[in-house]
Amino acid sequence: MGGITDAVEQQMDRIRRGAADIVPEAELIDKIGRSLKEGRPLRVKLGLDPTAPDIHIGFAVALRNLRTFQDMGHHAVLIIGDYTATVGDPSEQNAARPQLSHEEVMEHARTYLDQVGKIVDLEETEVVKNGDWFGKMTFGELIRLAAKLTVARCIERDDFAQRMAAGRPVGLHELLYPLMQAYDSVMVRSDVELGGTDQTFNILLGRELQRQFGQEPQVAVTNPLLEGLDGQEKMSKSKGNYIGICEPPETIFGKAMSIPDELMERYFILATALPADRIEMLLSPAVHPRDAKAELAAAIVSRYYDAEAAQLAREGFDKVFRDHELPDKLREVRIAAGELEGGRIWIVKLLRLAQCAASNSEARRLVAQGGVRLGSGAASLRVVTDAEADVDVADGAILKVGKRRFCRLLTE
Repeated sequence: MGGITDAVEQQMDRIRRGAADIVPEAELIDKIGRSLKEGRPLRVKLGLDPTAPDIHIGFAVALRNLRTFQDMGHHAVLIIGDYTATVGDPSEQNAARPQLSHEEVMEHARTYLDQVGKIVDLEETEVVKNGDWFGKMTFGELIRLAAKLTVARCIERDDFAQRMAAGRPVGLHELLYPLMQAYDSVMVRSDVELGGTDQTFNILLGRELQRQFGQEPQVAVTNPLLEGLDGQEKMSKSKGNYIGICEPPETIFGKAMSIPDELMERYFILATALPADRIEMLLSPAVHPRDAKAELAAAIVSRYYDAEAAQLAREGFDKVFRDHELPDKLREVRIAAGELEGGRIWIVKLLRLAQCAASNSEARRLVAQGGVRLGSGAASLRVVTDAEADVDVADGAILKVGKRRFCRLLTE
C-alpha cells in the first residue's frame, strides 16, 4: 500500500507544479490511486480551438501539462474543436468573438498538429474532432442536450454577468459554447480535463453533464494564464504580446528578453522545465536580472529547438544589443528603381515596401515613436524623426525598425 501511496504523491507533485487549481484534488488522488491499482491509465482531455494558425507559449502551458500526464503513463485525448471554434469561446471576453467559417478553422488546424508535436507525443495521443459528433447531431438532439443546462447556470459565469450588467449583448450561440465543451467530455469519457483558469466554468460544467449521462465526473486541472510581453494582458496573438513556439530561435530569445522583470518567476515556472532550486537561485539578489533573463530566454528556446540554437540566439542577441553590431543574417529587401526618385523615397512608403508596417498609419506611428533608423551600417544608423520625409536609400543600406527588426535594402 505504501508503494502506491508514494507513487500517487509523486504524480501529484508533478501535477501541482504551476497548477492554479485542482478541483477537487481529493478526487484526483483517488483516481490516480485506482489507476495504479487497476493498471488503467486515466483519460486526460485537452481541447484546442484552431482560431489562429499558430500556438504561443501561453497556450503551450496546458500542452505541457498533457505531456506530463503522458510521461506518467496516462492516456492523452486531444480534441480539435472544429465545431466549437466556429462558435467562439466567450471566456473572459467583453464582446462576442468574430465567428469563423468551418473552412477557416480547418485551414488553421492543418498546422496545429505539427506544432503540438513539438510538445506532446502524438503517436501516443488520441486525436479527435468534435465535429465527429456535433456534425451528425440533429436539431432535435441539440434541443434535448440544451435541456440539460439552465439559463441561470449559464449566466453565473462572470464574463456573461458583467456583459449583461454593462448592457452589452450576449449571443444565444455563446451560451451553447460551455455546453459543447462539456459534451466533449461526455463523448470521450474523460477522467481529467486540462485548461487555463478561464476554462474553469466550462470544465466544471463537464462534470455536471457527465453525472447526468451516468459517468464518473472528471477532475479539473487548470493552469494560470500567462501574461504577455506587455506584462498586462493575457498572452494573445490578437494583442501582439506573444511568443510563438514556431518562431525562429533568435525571435523567441529576443522577445523573452523583453519580459518585465516582475514576470520572470512566472515564466520560469510555466514556460520552462528548469528545476525549482535553479529558479530560486537565478531569482536571488546574487544574480543580475539581465543574466537571469538570458537564462530564461535560452531555456525557452531550448524547449522548442535545442541547446545549440539557444546558444546561437544568445550570441546573436549580445552582438546586436550589447556590442551594437548587426545580426549575422539580414533579411534582404529589393527596392525597384521605379520606386525611387533621385535615390530617395518617402519613409512611410519604404516601411510598407520593406513589410515593416502594414499600413501608412502604422508606419507613421513607428516613426513618431522613434523606432525607425536608417544608415549604411551599425555605427551609422540614425533615427528618422519626420514621417513626411524623403530619405536617401543607397544600395546595401540598413533599415532597423524597433529593437529586433533589421533588413538590408538592395536597389535595382
